[in-house]
Amino acid sequence: MNFITLFYDTAAELAQHKLRTFLTLLGMIFGVGAVIAMLNIGKGAEQEALKMIDSMGLYNVIINDKEFDKKELVEQRKHSAGLAIRDGEVSVAALPFVTDFSAQKKVETYHIFSEFGSSDGKAVGVSPNYFQLAHFQLAQGRLLQASDNASFKQVVLLGANTAKQLFPLGDALTQTIKINHLWFEVVGVLADPYLGKNEFQGIKLGTEQDQVFIPLKTAMHRFASTEMASEISSLTLALNKTVDSVVAAQAIEQLFKRRHNEIEDYELVIPAALLAQQKQTQQIFNIVMSCVAGISLLVGGIGIMNIMLATVLERTKEIGLLRAIGATEKDIRIQFIAESFTISILGGLLGVVFGILLSELIAIYSQWAVMWSISAILLSFSICAAIGLIFGVYPAIKASQLDPITALQSD
Repeated sequence: MNFITLFYDTAAELAQHKLRTFLTLLGMIFGVGAVIAMLNIGKGAEQEALKMIDSMGLYNVIINDKEFDKKELVEQRKHSAGLAIRDGEVSVAALPFVTDFSAQKKVETYHIFSEFGSSDGKAVGVSPNYFQLAHFQLAQGRLLQASDNASFKQVVLLGANTAKQLFPLGDALTQTIKINHLWFEVVGVLADPYLGKNEFQGIKLGTEQDQVFIPLKTAMHRFASTEMASEISSLTLALNKTVDSVVAAQAIEQLFKRRHNEIEDYELVIPAALLAQQKQTQQIFNIVMSCVAGISLLVGGIGIMNIMLATVLERTKEIGLLRAIGATEKDIRIQFIAESFTISILGGLLGVVFGILLSELIAIYSQWAVMWSISAILLSFSICAAIGLIFGVYPAIKASQLDPITALQSD
């Protein structure tokens, strides 16, 4: 029995029972489609998480100044002056795995406007290396430089959203804007990273696109600070890539506790730990979805075996006739295994199409990130084919072991 003849006979047999074949296929279609959609969504979520973490810097530790009401702040300032640039300098000097730091200071912003529009964004003073540590990309112009900071220049770098609000009709470069009572020249515009979400593990992201950045010293000396405010709003410490971020953060926290007299007027954000937490959550999601998809494939396999057993009963006389004219037990086994295998292959192919469509629908309606995974398609298709083989073996053996004489005498 050659392969072409076997395939033709198998296809002809399945075509005689179209509805039954289609119903048998459904379990495989849903199972394969669910596996593909789940893995595609999982891979897309992982890439989106990496993209969001990259905006904070995977090998950074961020220390933010805590906010307190006035009564608490008075008590806190008796023991700690709050977050300061000196904290960053000491971190670099005392901890060998801290390679650099950048500082940020929020400016109490009343209004920001230009000749062409206004913005409800916020002004922020940053040190020159802030953008390199945060991995922000430039769309136009240049970044803030050390010379701008040293000479207290009134220059500004705009976030993408702020640039659109202030200059809706054209190029923002070399234009001037007014922040509170001071005029600033626009020297650059940040690129929009197009993050799928504005929050990651409770941390707000993408806020830089609604901000205007000015040199840190300009912010500290040209704008008034609130009473008892910390010198800066946040520090970003760059870590050596060989060190474990969580372990490094523990050492950083101990250093800050000593410098702040055990007063926790700051909070640490560890992007690498957030990513690890996201991966753990995603892994749990993948396991749950894999179990659901696996059950669907198992049910599909049981459906194939059930249908093939029913087929054996229906074709008992045919099996007896084939044995009578010379077909061996092996020929009968191959014939029935080929039918179950063909069903699983066809179900796998249709499941791949269904999985692709399902992924697209999920991406459109739920705004979840989806990334195509060839390995997911091959894995799910291979499992489907294997299930067709495994669950087709028992009916094939049962058919091959029928007694030819008894089979020919059956009604």
